[in-house]
Amino acid sequence: MQKRSPLLPIFLTVFLDMLGVGIIIPVIPALFVSADSSILPAATTLTERSVLYGYLIAIYPLMQFFGAPVLGALSDRYGRRPMLVISLIGTMIGYILFGWAILIHNLPLLFLSRALPGFTGGNISIVYSAISDLTVDQPQTRPKYFGLVGMAFGLGFILGPALGGLLADNSVVSWFDHSTPFWFTSALTFANLLLLWRVFPETLRQPRQTAINLLSGVSNIRKAFSSPNLRGIFKVSLLLSLGFSFFTQFFAVYLMQRFGMKEKDIGLIFGWVGIWLVFTQGVTVRYLSRKVESRQILRYSILLLSISVPLVLLPENPWNVLWINPLIATFQGVTSPNLTTVVSAQASTQEQGEILGINQSMISVGQMVPPLIAGYLNSLNGAYPILAGGIAIFLGWLAYISLQLNKAKNAGNEEEK
Repeated sequence: MQKRSPLLPIFLTVFLDMLGVGIIIPVIPALFVSADSSILPAATTLTERSVLYGYLIAIYPLMQFFGAPVLGALSDRYGRRPMLVISLIGTMIGYILFGWAILIHNLPLLFLSRALPGFTGGNISIVYSAISDLTVDQPQTRPKYFGLVGMAFGLGFILGPALGGLLADNSVVSWFDHSTPFWFTSALTFANLLLLWRVFPETLRQPRQTAINLLSGVSNIRKAFSSPNLRGIFKVSLLLSLGFSFFTQFFAVYLMQRFGMKEKDIGLIFGWVGIWLVFTQGVTVRYLSRKVESRQILRYSILLLSISVPLVLLPENPWNVLWINPLIATFQGVTSPNLTTVVSAQASTQEQGEILGINQSMISVGQMVPPLIAGYLNSLNGAYPILAGGIAIFLGWLAYISLQLNKAKNAGNEEEK
C-alpha cells in the first residue's frame, strides 16, 4: 500500500491556520482606532490608543519567543504531529477568550487571549521542520515546498481579511460585531484540529533528545550571535522580521487614520495582497527554485522589498496602494521561503527543529520590538512606522551582502591555502 504524502495535510493545516489569522487582521486595529470601539473609553487619546495597540500586538510574539523554541525542541523529541495539535489547541482557546473579552469590554482579558496562543503558536517552525524531514534526501526541493507553505499563507490572506471585514460589519448582518470573526475563527481552528488529527502523518524519522527550557529563546539569541556560522544569517533574519513587522502591524492603522478606511475596505486590500502572495509562492518561487540558488535570489529580492515598502506612503488616493501592494507581496513572497532555505541549510538533519526554532526566536523578536516602538511613532505621524520598516529591511539587505562578501573572501583564502 502506497504511503500517503503529508504535503496536502501540511498545506491545509497552514491554510486554515492563516485563514484564521487573516480574518482578525482588519478587526484588531479597529478596536483601538475606530471611533465606535467599546474597548477603550471615548476620552482615550490617540497616543494612548496607539501605545495600547502596540502592546497588544507585541504580547503575541513576546510569548512566542519563549514558547516556539520549546515546541521546536519537543517536536524533535516527540514528533511534529503532537506538537502541532497542542499549538492549535492554544490558538483555539485564545480566539474564544478574545471574542469574550470584546463582549464584556475587558482589556486585560484581551491581552491574556493573545498571550496564550502566542506561547503555543510555534506551529510554523514545526511545519518547516516537517518539510525539512521530507526533503532530507533532496534539499534542493526545499524552496519549492517552503513556497507552497507561503502559498497557503497567501490563500489565507485572500479569504481571511475580506471575510473578517464582513463578519465584523453589522450592515451585512444585524447581529455581526467585532467579536463575530473570533467565534468563526475558533470554529475554524477546531476543524483544523480534526483534520490534523485524522490525516497528518508523523514525519520525524529519528527522535532527538533536545533540552527543554523556558529560557531557550534567550539561549537561542545568544547562540545565534555567538556562533560564527549562524551570526550572519540570523542577523539578516532579525532585521527583515523587524522591517516587515513595522509595515504589516501598522499598515491597517495607517489606512484607518489617514483615509478613514473601514474593516471591509482593509480586508479587500489585504485580500489583494494575498492574491499576489499566492501567485508568487505558487508560481514564481517554484520557477526560480529550478533556475537560481536561494542565496543569489536574496541579493536582489531583499533590496527591492526595502524600496517597495515606503512607496505605499505616496498615493493621495487610498485605492492607489493597490498598484504598490503587488510589489511588496512579490518581493516578500520570494524572500521568505528562500531565506528559510538558507537558514535550514545551516543545520544537520537531526538539528532542523532546533535551528528553525532559533530562527523562529529571531522572527519573534523581530515581531515583538516594532509595535513597542511603532505605537509611539504612530502618535507622531502615521507614516513613521512604515518608513522605519523600509529602513530596517534595507539594513537587512546590507547585512546579507556583507555576509555573502565575507563568505566569498573566506572561500578565496581557503583556495589559496
